[in-house]
Order: sequence, then C-alpha cells, then structure tokens
Amino acid sequence: MVDSRRGGADTGGVRRALKRFQQRVEPTVVRCLLLAIAVTGLVAQFVRPVGDALEGKTFLGGALLSLVGYLLYDALKELTASARPPERGRVDSRDLGGYVADAFGARHVEVSFFGYTGETLYNELYHRLEQLARNPGVTRRVRVRFIVPDFARPMKMPARVGAGDRPEDDPAFRRRLEEKCREYDEILSNLAVGLTAIGRMDVQCEYRVYQGPPLYKLCIFNRKRVLHGLYDLSARMPLRGPEYYDPKGYDTDLSMFAGENGAEDELAIAQWAKHFDDLWTLVADPPAWRRATAA
Repeated sequence: MVDSRRGGADTGGVRRALKRFQQRVEPTVVRCLLLAIAVTGLVAQFVRPVGDALEGKTFLGGALLSLVGYLLYDALKELTASARPPERGRVDSRDLGGYVADAFGARHVEVSFFGYTGETLYNELYHRLEQLARNPGVTRRVRVRFIVPDFARPMKMPARVGAGDRPEDDPAFRRRLEEKCREYDEILSNLAVGLTAIGRMDVQCEYRVYQGPPLYKLCIFNRKRVLHGLYDLSARMPLRGPEYYDPKGYDTDLSMFAGENGAEDELAIAQWAKHFDDLWTLVADPPAWRRATAA
C-alpha cells in the first residue's frame, strides 16, 4: 500500500519536473532558432558566397520575418498563456509527495495543514526532512504547522457506528488517533531539532489542536499553492467487529489553486493562507500530549 502511493507520488513529481524543464528551456531554444534563421538570411542576402552556397534569392523577407518573430515571441507566448484556461482540476491526496518536493526546492519552506490526522502529508514530510540532513540544497528555513482535532474530547466524528447508524463517541478509538498524532509530532519535532543543531538551517515543526470534527482538508505550500477538499463524512471503516465513521483522508480529492494561474488564484491563495493563520492563532494551546510532557 505504501509502495503504490509512493510510486504515484514519484511519477507525478517526475511529470512536473519535466514540465518545468520544458517551460524553462523552450523559450531559449525557440529564440535561438529564430535568431539563427534571421542572421543566416541576412548574411545570405548580402554575402554572395553564402547566398550562392544556399542557392536562394529571397533571404531578406524570410530573415525579416524571423527577426519579427524573435522580437514578438514573448508577447505571443503571454497572449497564448492568457487564452489558456488555468490548470486546476482535481488532485489525489496520494500525490502530495510531488507538491512537498516542489516546496522543498525553495530557500524558505512553509507547509501548513488543517484536517484529520495528516498521515499522508506526514509520511512525505518525514522522508523529505530526513534527506535534508544529507543534502540540504538551497533550503535554509523550514516551518511546518499541523492543526488536527482535539482527540482528547468526546467526538461524533470520528466515532463508532451505533444503533440506527447514529455516531457514538468511542474513547478508545480517539486515544489511538491521539497517540498516532502524538507520535507524528514527536518524530517531526525531533527531526527539526536535529537539523537545526547541524547549523546550516532553521527547522520548526509544531502541532496544535482544534475542537470539532474534521470537515475539510487543507494543505498550503510556501503560500504559493493551496490544495483543499471536503472529507467524506459518511465513510466507514470496520475495526475488529464494530464499524467506525472515519473520513479516510488519503482518499480525499483536492482542488488546487496555484499562483502561476493568475490573479484569481493568487487572491484565493491569500485568503486561504489568512484563514489558516487565523485558525493557528485561535488554537494557540498545545495539544494534551505536549502539556503532559511539559508537566
């Protein structure tokens, strides 16, 4: 199960890397070709040996046309991009690895999560932070923030499926989820402390909790890309007999806003980023497991 998710994430990352490479190289290649055609045409028009060698007599028109194309290339490219609809669509939660990899290509990395346990994102961040010790690249500052439900409180979601399909709070089930989040928090925090101690970068990883059920999933990468989607609150999971209402975050389809898609997406990203910052301020108390450790 883990391998298949990892393979999908790697494939998505390779596709995005190839696309970025094409976008970076294509303008230079096209300009060089247009300029070469223009120069060759002009030289052939005025230098007889070159013209005779190419056996052409109408180089000037083609050369001027190529030169005009060279000068107008950027304007034509922008016009084409503006006419193309933004690439949004749906993103599978299993593809988060590619977006994490993209985020860690920056000097200052910021990853924010609001939702259920954040297990899918945690797995990707764990491997990425481990790699930083061996190959930090350009990264010099990392800030990771998770906001998850307060599983220490009674809940109707997640919960056991009771009589008449009514949700019933299950303290034992909540404790397992809380222990899982506590473990994620401890592992990421220890990695952050170790990476910061090396001295090449500053890394912070922090968990906070909110009161209420997990209604939606939100991931923000470097305040330049936002993925968000609604959990399936009717999803069920059998667990040694009884069934439980469990959102199954890894199955959640996400919508994406990306800064390169224009002003409309940039506005949406700014709104989501502010929304998360406001939530982070409202849930300022550390989770129960942090308070217990401090005591």
